[in-house]
Amino acid sequence: MTAAMQMPRVEECVVASCAYNHTGDCHAFAITIGSPDHAHCHTFVQLPVRAGVADLIAQVGACQRADCRHNEQLECRAPAIRVGPDNDLADCITYDER
Repeated sequence: MTAAMQMPRVEECVVASCAYNHTGDCHAFAITIGSPDHAHCHTFVQLPVRAGVADLIAQVGACQRADCRHNEQLECRAPAIRVGPDNDLADCITYDER
């Protein structure tokens, strides 16, 4: 059996309208990044309530952007990522095309 790798943390999220964003940090258990055309945060949920696990900072569970230099077999290998507006309201700002 292979040991699980350490997933990169969501170091910062500036999308204040996301239910998982409490004070600039993401409290989802894990997030998924990627769309066919850009590095969208698929975990983004715009609701007036705060959700997630209060004592937890999110990690990147999966990244569908195989063209990112941090992506290895659809897993993010960046030390940490930032989420904020780019092509969309909630995108991975750490995304860097190969």
